[in-house]
Amino acid sequence: MDAITPGPLAPEVLEREDVKRALAEHDFSAAFSLIKKWGGLSQNRIAAACRLTPGKVSTIISGQQQVTSFDVICRIADGLRIPGRMVGLADRPWERQSDAPDPPTPPVARASDDAPWEPVATVGLAADLTRSDLVMDRRSATRALAGAALSGASLLDSLEGWLQPVPSAQREHRRGRIGQREVRELETTARAFRAWDHRFGGGLRRKAVVGQLSEVSSYLEERQAPAVERGLFQVMAYLSGTAATMAWDSGLQKQAQNYYVLALRAAHAAGDVAFGVNVLAGMARQMLYRERPQDALELVHLAQKGARKVASPRVRAMLHTREAWAYAAMGRAAAFRRATGEATEVLAEAERDEEEPYWISYFDEAELAGVTGGRLLDMARENPQDHAESAADNIRSALAGRGSEAGRSHALDLIGLAESHFLMGDVTGAVDHTHRAVDAASRTRSSRVRAQLGQLYPYTVGRSASRTVGEARARIREVLSS
Repeated sequence: MDAITPGPLAPEVLEREDVKRALAEHDFSAAFSLIKKWGGLSQNRIAAACRLTPGKVSTIISGQQQVTSFDVICRIADGLRIPGRMVGLADRPWERQSDAPDPPTPPVARASDDAPWEPVATVGLAADLTRSDLVMDRRSATRALAGAALSGASLLDSLEGWLQPVPSAQREHRRGRIGQREVRELETTARAFRAWDHRFGGGLRRKAVVGQLSEVSSYLEERQAPAVERGLFQVMAYLSGTAATMAWDSGLQKQAQNYYVLALRAAHAAGDVAFGVNVLAGMARQMLYRERPQDALELVHLAQKGARKVASPRVRAMLHTREAWAYAAMGRAAAFRRATGEATEVLAEAERDEEEPYWISYFDEAELAGVTGGRLLDMARENPQDHAESAADNIRSALAGRGSEAGRSHALDLIGLAESHFLMGDVTGAVDHTHRAVDAASRTRSSRVRAQLGQLYPYTVGRSASRTVGEARARIREVLSS
Protein backbone atom coordinates (compact mmCIF):
# COMPACT_ATOMS: atom_id res chain seq x y z
CA MET A 1 0.00 0.00 0.00
CA ASP A 2 1.36 3.42 -0.95
CA ALA A 3 0.23 7.01 -0.68
CA ILE A 4 -1.26 7.30 -4.17
CA THR A 5 -3.26 4.05 -4.35
CA PRO A 6 -6.94 5.02 -3.94
CA GLY A 7 -8.86 3.52 -1.05
CA PRO A 8 -12.28 1.84 -1.32
CA LEU A 9 -14.13 4.91 0.02
CA ALA A 10 -14.79 8.12 -1.86
CA PRO A 11 -13.38 11.19 0.00
CA GLU A 12 -16.86 12.65 0.49
CA VAL A 13 -17.89 9.63 2.58
CA LEU A 14 -15.18 10.33 5.14
CA GLU A 15 -16.15 14.00 5.15
CA ARG A 16 -19.69 13.29 6.38
CA GLU A 17 -20.29 14.46 9.95
CA ASP A 18 -22.12 11.27 10.95
CA VAL A 19 -19.25 9.10 9.67
CA LYS A 20 -16.62 11.26 11.38
CA ARG A 21 -18.56 11.17 14.67
CA ALA A 22 -18.96 7.37 14.58
CA LEU A 23 -15.26 6.86 13.87
CA ALA A 24 -14.17 9.30 16.57
CA GLU A 25 -16.31 7.45 19.14
CA HIS A 26 -15.13 4.03 17.90
CA ASP A 27 -18.77 3.17 17.24
CA PHE A 28 -17.95 0.77 14.44
CA SER A 29 -21.50 -0.57 14.35
CA ALA A 30 -22.66 2.84 13.15
CA ALA A 31 -19.50 3.42 11.09
CA PHE A 32 -19.83 0.19 9.12
CA SER A 33 -23.56 0.79 8.57
CA LEU A 34 -22.87 4.28 7.23
CA ILE A 35 -20.04 3.00 5.04
CA LYS A 36 -22.40 0.40 3.57
CA LYS A 37 -25.04 3.06 2.97
CA TRP A 38 -22.96 5.93 1.63
CA GLY A 39 -19.87 4.11 0.38
CA GLY A 40 -21.65 1.29 -1.38
CA LEU A 41 -19.46 -1.39 0.24
CA SER A 42 -20.93 -4.77 1.05
CA GLN A 43 -20.19 -6.60 4.30
CA ASN A 44 -17.93 -8.96 2.41
CA ARG A 45 -16.00 -6.06 0.88
CA ILE A 46 -15.56 -4.42 4.29
CA ALA A 47 -14.44 -7.75 5.78
CA ALA A 48 -11.88 -8.37 3.03
CA ALA A 49 -10.45 -4.85 3.26
CA CYS A 50 -10.12 -4.99 7.06
CA ARG A 51 -8.93 -8.61 7.19
CA LEU A 52 -12.00 -9.67 9.20
CA THR A 53 -14.46 -12.48 8.58
CA PRO A 54 -17.85 -11.54 7.13
CA GLY A 55 -19.42 -13.02 10.28
CA LYS A 56 -17.32 -10.72 12.45
CA VAL A 57 -18.44 -7.69 10.45
CA SER A 58 -22.04 -8.82 10.77
CA THR A 59 -21.85 -9.09 14.57
CA ILE A 60 -20.21 -5.65 14.76
CA ILE A 61 -22.92 -4.03 12.65
CA SER A 62 -25.68 -5.70 14.69
CA GLY A 63 -24.13 -4.45 17.92
CA GLN A 64 -23.49 -7.93 19.26
CA GLN A 65 -19.74 -7.31 19.36
CA GLN A 66 -17.68 -4.17 19.87
CA VAL A 67 -14.25 -3.42 18.44
CA THR A 68 -11.89 -2.99 21.38
CA SER A 69 -8.60 -4.36 20.01
CA PHE A 70 -6.08 -1.68 19.10
CA ASP A 71 -4.72 -3.97 16.37
CA VAL A 72 -8.16 -4.40 14.78
CA ILE A 73 -8.73 -0.64 14.81
CA CYS A 74 -5.43 -0.23 12.95
CA ARG A 75 -6.51 -2.85 10.39
CA ILE A 76 -9.82 -1.06 9.83
CA ALA A 77 -8.03 2.27 9.35
CA ASP A 78 -5.53 0.78 6.90
CA GLY A 79 -7.99 -1.41 5.04
CA LEU A 80 -10.53 1.37 4.43
CA ARG A 81 -7.84 4.06 4.12
CA ILE A 82 -9.24 6.05 7.05
CA PRO A 83 -6.71 8.68 8.21
CA GLY A 84 -5.32 7.81 11.64
CA ARG A 85 -6.47 11.05 13.27
CA MET A 86 -10.11 10.11 12.56
CA VAL A 87 -9.89 7.04 14.84
CA GLY A 88 -7.49 8.42 17.44
CA LEU A 89 -4.30 7.01 15.91
CA ALA A 90 -1.09 8.57 14.71
CA ASP A 91 -0.75 9.12 10.96
CA ARG A 92 -0.68 5.72 9.31
CA PRO A 93 2.47 4.76 7.33
CA TRP A 94 0.68 5.20 3.99
CA GLU A 95 -0.25 8.79 4.96
CA ARG A 96 3.37 9.78 5.47
CA GLN A 97 4.66 8.47 2.15
CA SER A 98 5.38 10.91 -0.63
CA ASP A 99 4.59 10.56 -4.34
CA ALA A 100 8.30 10.41 -5.18
CA PRO A 101 9.65 7.04 -6.26
CA ASP A 102 11.61 5.18 -3.64
CA PRO A 103 15.39 5.46 -3.90
CA PRO A 104 17.28 2.23 -4.39
CA THR A 105 17.62 0.33 -1.14
CA PRO A 106 21.24 -0.35 -0.18
CA PRO A 107 22.10 -3.96 0.60
CA VAL A 108 21.62 -4.72 4.27
CA ALA A 109 24.39 -6.37 6.23
CA ARG A 110 23.30 -9.24 8.46
CA ALA A 111 25.24 -10.02 11.61
CA SER A 112 23.55 -13.42 11.77
CA ASP A 113 25.20 -14.83 8.66
CA ASP A 114 27.45 -17.88 9.09
CA ALA A 115 30.64 -15.87 9.43
CA PRO A 116 33.29 -17.69 11.51
CA TRP A 117 33.50 -16.79 15.18
CA GLU A 118 36.83 -15.02 14.77
CA PRO A 119 37.73 -11.45 15.81
CA VAL A 120 38.54 -10.44 12.24
CA ALA A 121 35.11 -11.61 11.04
CA THR A 122 33.40 -9.73 13.87
CA VAL A 123 35.17 -6.51 12.89
CA GLY A 124 34.08 -6.97 9.29
CA LEU A 125 30.48 -7.58 10.32
CA ALA A 126 30.49 -4.48 12.50
CA ALA A 127 31.86 -2.34 9.68
CA ASP A 128 29.29 -3.63 7.18
CA LEU A 129 26.34 -3.37 9.56
CA THR A 130 27.08 0.14 10.78
CA ARG A 131 27.93 1.42 7.29
CA SER A 132 24.66 0.19 5.79
CA ASP A 133 22.71 1.50 8.79
CA LEU A 134 24.22 4.98 8.73
CA VAL A 135 23.68 5.61 5.00
CA MET A 136 20.03 4.53 4.93
CA ASP A 137 17.29 7.10 5.36
CA ARG A 138 14.45 6.34 7.76
CA ARG A 139 12.01 5.05 5.15
CA SER A 140 14.56 2.72 3.56
CA ALA A 141 15.74 1.48 6.94
CA THR A 142 12.21 0.69 8.08
CA ARG A 143 11.35 -1.09 4.83
CA ALA A 144 14.56 -3.12 4.72
CA LEU A 145 15.08 -3.94 8.38
CA ALA A 146 11.71 -4.09 10.11
CA GLY A 147 11.01 -7.60 8.83
CA ALA A 148 10.73 -10.67 10.98
CA ALA A 149 13.80 -11.68 12.94
CA LEU A 150 15.25 -15.17 12.63
CA SER A 151 13.93 -17.85 14.96
CA GLY A 152 14.16 -21.58 15.54
CA ALA A 153 17.13 -23.60 14.26
CA SER A 154 18.24 -20.91 11.81
CA LEU A 155 18.93 -18.62 14.76
CA LEU A 156 19.95 -21.05 17.49
CA ASP A 157 22.42 -23.07 15.42
CA SER A 158 24.19 -19.90 14.32
CA LEU A 159 24.95 -19.03 17.97
CA GLU A 160 26.68 -22.28 18.95
CA GLY A 161 30.07 -20.71 18.19
CA TRP A 162 29.71 -18.61 21.33
CA LEU A 163 30.66 -21.67 23.38
CA GLN A 164 33.92 -22.23 21.48
CA PRO A 165 37.31 -20.73 22.45
CA VAL A 166 38.39 -17.54 20.68
CA PRO A 167 40.89 -18.40 17.90
CA SER A 168 44.10 -16.43 17.61
CA ALA A 169 44.01 -13.55 15.15
CA GLN A 170 45.87 -14.24 11.91
CA ARG A 171 45.95 -10.93 10.04
CA GLU A 172 48.16 -7.97 9.30
CA HIS A 173 47.33 -4.68 11.00
CA ARG A 174 48.37 -1.12 10.60
CA ARG A 175 49.86 0.47 13.67
CA GLY A 176 47.19 1.46 16.20
CA ARG A 177 46.62 5.03 17.36
CA ILE A 178 45.01 4.61 20.76
CA GLY A 179 45.81 3.36 24.24
CA GLN A 180 44.05 2.36 27.43
CA ARG A 181 43.01 5.95 28.25
CA GLU A 182 41.07 6.24 25.02
CA VAL A 183 39.45 2.85 25.63
CA ARG A 184 38.26 4.04 29.05
CA GLU A 185 36.82 7.18 27.46
CA LEU A 186 34.95 5.10 24.90
CA GLU A 187 33.58 2.89 27.66
CA THR A 188 32.34 5.98 29.52
CA THR A 189 30.47 7.03 26.39
CA ALA A 190 28.97 3.54 26.04
CA ARG A 191 27.77 3.71 29.65
CA ALA A 192 26.15 7.09 29.06
CA PHE A 193 24.24 5.80 26.03
CA ARG A 194 23.04 2.75 27.94
CA ALA A 195 21.89 4.83 30.91
CA TRP A 196 19.96 7.17 28.62
CA ASP A 197 18.23 4.28 26.88
CA HIS A 198 17.39 2.55 30.16
CA ARG A 199 15.70 5.68 31.48
CA PHE A 200 13.94 7.10 28.42
CA GLY A 201 13.76 4.30 25.85
CA GLY A 202 13.15 4.74 22.15
CA GLY A 203 15.61 5.24 19.34
CA LEU A 204 16.20 8.99 19.38
CA ARG A 205 19.97 8.57 19.88
CA ARG A 206 20.37 5.27 18.09
CA LYS A 207 22.28 6.73 15.14
CA ALA A 208 24.71 8.35 17.60
CA VAL A 209 25.33 4.92 19.13
CA VAL A 210 25.80 3.38 15.68
CA GLY A 211 28.23 6.16 14.73
CA GLN A 212 30.31 5.51 17.85
CA LEU A 213 30.21 1.79 17.09
CA SER A 214 31.50 2.45 13.59
CA GLU A 215 34.44 4.38 15.03
CA VAL A 216 35.30 1.54 17.40
CA SER A 217 35.20 -0.83 14.44
CA SER A 218 37.70 1.34 12.57
CA TYR A 219 40.11 1.23 15.54
CA LEU A 220 39.93 -2.56 15.52
CA GLU A 221 40.98 -2.65 11.88
CA GLU A 222 44.38 -1.36 13.04
CA ARG A 223 47.10 -3.11 14.97
CA GLN A 224 46.46 -2.72 18.70
CA ALA A 225 48.09 -4.05 21.84
CA PRO A 226 46.25 -7.18 23.10
CA ALA A 227 44.81 -5.40 26.15
CA VAL A 228 43.61 -2.48 24.03
CA GLU A 229 42.05 -4.85 21.50
CA ARG A 230 40.16 -6.72 24.21
CA GLY A 231 38.95 -3.41 25.63
CA LEU A 232 37.76 -2.24 22.22
CA PHE A 233 35.85 -5.47 21.61
CA GLN A 234 34.24 -5.04 25.02
CA VAL A 235 33.15 -1.49 24.14
CA MET A 236 31.87 -2.80 20.80
CA ALA A 237 29.78 -5.35 22.69
CA TYR A 238 28.34 -2.68 25.01
CA LEU A 239 27.48 -0.31 22.15
CA SER A 240 25.99 -3.11 20.03
CA GLY A 241 23.84 -4.23 22.93
CA THR A 242 22.50 -0.71 23.39
CA ALA A 243 21.89 -0.31 19.64
CA ALA A 244 19.98 -3.61 19.72
CA THR A 245 17.80 -2.51 22.62
CA MET A 246 17.08 0.85 20.98
CA ALA A 247 16.15 -0.80 17.68
CA TRP A 248 13.94 -3.35 19.45
CA ASP A 249 12.27 -0.65 21.53
CA SER A 250 11.50 1.18 18.26
CA GLY A 251 9.93 -1.91 16.68
CA LEU A 252 12.83 -2.76 14.32
CA GLN A 253 13.00 -6.47 15.11
CA LYS A 254 15.39 -7.62 12.40
CA GLN A 255 17.80 -4.78 13.02
CA ALA A 256 17.69 -5.43 16.75
CA GLN A 257 18.61 -9.06 16.22
CA ASN A 258 21.52 -8.12 13.96
CA TYR A 259 22.98 -5.90 16.68
CA TYR A 260 22.34 -8.49 19.38
CA VAL A 261 24.32 -11.07 17.39
CA LEU A 262 27.11 -8.55 16.80
CA ALA A 263 27.16 -7.81 20.56
CA LEU A 264 27.46 -11.53 21.30
CA ARG A 265 30.33 -11.94 18.83
CA ALA A 266 32.13 -8.90 20.23
CA ALA A 267 31.73 -10.16 23.81
CA HIS A 268 33.13 -13.52 22.64
CA ALA A 269 36.14 -11.80 21.07
CA ALA A 270 36.68 -9.81 24.28
CA GLY A 271 36.47 -12.91 26.45
CA ASP A 272 33.60 -11.26 28.36
CA VAL A 273 31.42 -14.28 29.06
CA ALA A 274 29.20 -12.45 31.55
CA PHE A 275 28.15 -9.80 29.05
CA GLY A 276 27.59 -12.50 26.45
CA VAL A 277 25.15 -14.07 28.89
CA ASN A 278 23.41 -10.71 29.18
CA VAL A 279 23.13 -10.42 25.39
CA LEU A 280 21.57 -13.89 25.11
CA ALA A 281 19.07 -12.86 27.78
CA GLY A 282 18.20 -9.84 25.66
CA MET A 283 17.68 -12.06 22.63
CA ALA A 284 15.46 -14.34 24.74
CA ARG A 285 13.35 -11.35 25.73
CA GLN A 286 12.93 -10.43 22.07
CA MET A 287 11.69 -13.96 21.34
CA LEU A 288 9.24 -13.74 24.25
CA TYR A 289 7.73 -10.56 22.88
CA ARG A 290 7.42 -12.33 19.52
CA GLU A 291 5.52 -15.16 21.29
CA ARG A 292 8.23 -17.76 20.74
CA PRO A 293 8.80 -18.99 24.31
CA GLN A 294 10.52 -22.24 23.29
CA ASP A 295 13.18 -20.31 21.37
CA ALA A 296 13.56 -18.01 24.38
CA LEU A 297 14.05 -20.98 26.68
CA GLU A 298 16.71 -22.41 24.36
CA LEU A 299 18.56 -19.08 24.42
CA VAL A 300 18.42 -18.97 28.22
CA HIS A 301 19.77 -22.52 28.45
CA LEU A 302 22.58 -21.59 26.05
CA ALA A 303 23.41 -18.63 28.28
CA GLN A 304 23.33 -20.74 31.42
CA LYS A 305 25.61 -23.34 29.83
CA GLY A 306 28.13 -20.71 28.83
CA ALA A 307 27.97 -18.85 32.14
CA ARG A 308 28.65 -21.78 34.45
CA LYS A 309 30.27 -20.17 37.51
CA VAL A 310 31.46 -17.00 35.74
CA ALA A 311 28.24 -15.01 36.06
CA SER A 312 27.53 -13.03 39.22
CA PRO A 313 24.43 -13.64 41.38
CA ARG A 314 22.54 -10.75 39.77
CA VAL A 315 23.22 -12.07 36.28
CA ARG A 316 22.17 -15.60 37.24
CA ALA A 317 19.02 -14.28 38.93
CA MET A 318 18.16 -12.29 35.83
CA LEU A 319 18.52 -15.46 33.72
CA HIS A 320 16.13 -17.29 36.02
CA THR A 321 13.53 -14.55 35.47
CA ARG A 322 13.85 -15.00 31.69
CA GLU A 323 13.37 -18.73 32.23
CA ALA A 324 10.30 -18.04 34.39
CA TRP A 325 8.94 -15.72 31.72
CA ALA A 326 9.17 -18.47 29.10
CA TYR A 327 7.38 -20.92 31.39
CA ALA A 328 4.62 -18.38 32.07
CA ALA A 329 4.17 -17.88 28.32
CA MET A 330 3.81 -21.66 27.95
CA GLY A 331 1.17 -21.76 30.68
CA ARG A 332 3.45 -23.78 32.98
CA ALA A 333 2.54 -22.11 36.27
CA ALA A 334 4.42 -24.56 38.50
CA ALA A 335 7.65 -24.19 36.50
CA PHE A 336 7.18 -20.41 36.58
CA ARG A 337 6.97 -20.45 40.38
CA ARG A 338 10.04 -22.69 40.64
CA ALA A 339 12.17 -20.49 38.39
CA THR A 340 10.98 -17.33 40.15
CA GLY A 341 11.87 -18.87 43.50
CA GLU A 342 15.35 -19.71 42.19
CA ALA A 343 15.77 -16.11 41.03
CA THR A 344 14.82 -14.86 44.51
CA GLU A 345 17.26 -17.24 46.20
CA VAL A 346 20.17 -16.37 43.91
CA LEU A 347 19.55 -12.63 44.16
CA ALA A 348 19.71 -12.93 47.95
CA GLU A 349 23.34 -14.05 47.54
CA ALA A 350 24.28 -10.70 46.00
CA GLU A 351 25.96 -8.37 48.46
CA ARG A 352 24.87 -4.76 48.28
CA ASP A 353 28.48 -3.55 48.31
CA GLU A 354 29.69 -6.27 45.94
CA GLU A 355 31.25 -4.93 42.76
CA GLU A 356 29.14 -5.93 39.77
CA PRO A 357 29.37 -4.99 36.09
CA TYR A 358 27.62 -1.66 35.56
CA TRP A 359 25.17 -3.12 33.05
CA ILE A 360 23.55 -5.45 35.62
CA SER A 361 23.36 -2.99 38.52
CA TYR A 362 19.70 -2.30 37.66
CA PHE A 363 18.68 -5.84 38.60
CA ASP A 364 17.62 -5.65 42.24
CA GLU A 365 14.60 -6.61 44.34
CA ALA A 366 12.46 -3.96 42.65
CA GLU A 367 13.35 -5.21 39.16
CA LEU A 368 12.62 -8.80 40.22
CA ALA A 369 9.25 -7.72 41.60
CA GLY A 370 8.44 -5.84 38.40
CA VAL A 371 9.35 -8.74 36.14
CA THR A 372 7.44 -11.20 38.34
CA GLY A 373 4.41 -8.92 38.41
CA GLY A 374 4.46 -8.61 34.64
CA ARG A 375 4.48 -12.36 34.17
CA LEU A 376 1.71 -12.87 36.71
CA LEU A 377 -0.27 -10.29 34.75
CA ASP A 378 0.27 -12.35 31.58
CA MET A 379 -1.27 -15.34 33.34
CA ALA A 380 -4.01 -13.20 34.92
CA ARG A 381 -5.38 -12.37 31.47
CA GLU A 382 -6.35 -16.04 31.22
CA ASN A 383 -7.11 -16.59 34.92
CA PRO A 384 -7.66 -13.27 36.74
CA GLN A 385 -9.04 -14.83 39.89
CA ASP A 386 -5.81 -16.71 40.62
CA HIS A 387 -3.19 -14.20 39.47
CA ALA A 388 -4.44 -10.60 39.18
CA GLU A 389 -4.07 -9.66 42.84
CA SER A 390 -0.58 -11.18 43.09
CA ALA A 391 0.41 -9.32 39.92
CA ALA A 392 -0.75 -6.03 41.44
CA ASP A 393 1.12 -6.68 44.71
CA ASN A 394 4.40 -7.37 42.89
CA ILE A 395 4.03 -4.37 40.59
CA ARG A 396 3.35 -2.10 43.58
CA SER A 397 6.57 -3.36 45.15
CA ALA A 398 8.46 -2.53 41.97
CA LEU A 399 7.00 0.99 41.85
CA ALA A 400 7.93 1.62 45.47
CA GLY A 401 11.46 0.34 44.92
CA ARG A 402 12.53 2.18 41.79
CA GLY A 403 10.35 5.27 41.52
CA SER A 404 9.68 7.59 38.60
CA GLU A 405 13.38 8.01 37.77
CA ALA A 406 13.23 4.52 36.23
CA GLY A 407 11.48 6.17 33.26
CA ARG A 408 10.42 3.44 30.85
CA SER A 409 10.15 0.74 33.53
CA HIS A 410 8.10 3.10 35.71
CA ALA A 411 5.63 3.66 32.87
CA LEU A 412 5.36 -0.07 32.13
CA ASP A 413 4.76 -0.79 35.83
CA LEU A 414 1.92 1.74 36.01
CA ILE A 415 0.29 0.35 32.86
CA GLY A 416 0.51 -3.16 34.32
CA LEU A 417 -0.94 -2.03 37.64
CA ALA A 418 -3.87 -0.34 35.89
CA GLU A 419 -4.60 -3.52 33.92
CA SER A 420 -4.38 -5.62 37.09
CA HIS A 421 -7.04 -3.45 38.73
CA PHE A 422 -9.29 -3.74 35.68
CA LEU A 423 -8.93 -7.53 35.87
CA MET A 424 -9.78 -7.45 39.59
CA GLY A 425 -12.93 -5.42 38.84
CA ASP A 426 -11.65 -2.34 40.66
CA VAL A 427 -12.59 0.26 38.04
CA THR A 428 -11.93 3.26 40.28
CA GLY A 429 -8.38 2.14 41.08
CA ALA A 430 -7.81 1.15 37.45
CA VAL A 431 -8.81 4.62 36.19
CA ASP A 432 -6.53 6.32 38.73
CA HIS A 433 -3.54 4.19 37.70
CA THR A 434 -4.39 4.69 34.02
CA HIS A 435 -4.05 8.46 34.40
CA ARG A 436 -0.70 7.99 36.14
CA ALA A 437 0.39 5.58 33.41
CA VAL A 438 -0.53 8.05 30.66
CA ASP A 439 1.48 10.78 32.41
CA ALA A 440 4.52 8.49 32.61
CA ALA A 441 4.11 7.19 29.04
CA SER A 442 4.01 10.72 27.63
CA ARG A 443 7.50 11.31 29.05
CA THR A 444 9.09 8.41 27.15
CA ARG A 445 9.82 7.76 23.49
CA SER A 446 9.45 4.01 23.83
CA SER A 447 7.36 2.20 21.24
CA ARG A 448 7.11 -0.66 23.72
CA VAL A 449 5.44 1.60 26.27
CA ARG A 450 2.92 2.72 23.66
CA ALA A 451 2.26 -0.87 22.64
CA GLN A 452 1.52 -1.79 26.26
CA LEU A 453 -0.72 1.26 26.58
CA GLY A 454 -2.55 0.06 23.48
CA GLN A 455 -3.25 -3.23 25.28
CA LEU A 456 -4.80 -1.26 28.14
CA TYR A 457 -7.14 0.59 25.79
CA PRO A 458 -9.76 -2.20 25.32
CA TYR A 459 -10.55 -2.16 29.06
CA THR A 460 -11.81 1.41 28.68
CA VAL A 461 -14.16 0.65 25.78
CA GLY A 462 -17.79 -0.31 26.26
CA ARG A 463 -21.28 1.06 26.02
CA SER A 464 -21.66 1.00 29.79
CA ALA A 465 -18.33 2.73 30.44
CA SER A 466 -18.61 5.57 32.94
CA ARG A 467 -17.60 9.16 32.34
CA THR A 468 -14.35 8.68 34.29
CA VAL A 469 -13.46 5.63 32.18
CA GLY A 470 -14.22 7.65 29.04
CA GLU A 471 -11.84 10.36 30.20
CA ALA A 472 -9.10 7.77 30.72
CA ARG A 473 -9.81 6.34 27.25
CA ALA A 474 -9.50 9.79 25.69
CA ARG A 475 -6.13 10.33 27.35
CA ILE A 476 -4.82 6.96 26.11
CA ARG A 477 -5.91 7.81 22.58
CA GLU A 478 -4.16 11.17 22.82
CA VAL A 479 -0.83 9.55 23.68
CA LEU A 480 -1.20 6.78 21.08
CA SER A 481 -1.94 9.33 18.37
CA SER A 482 0.99 11.62 19.26
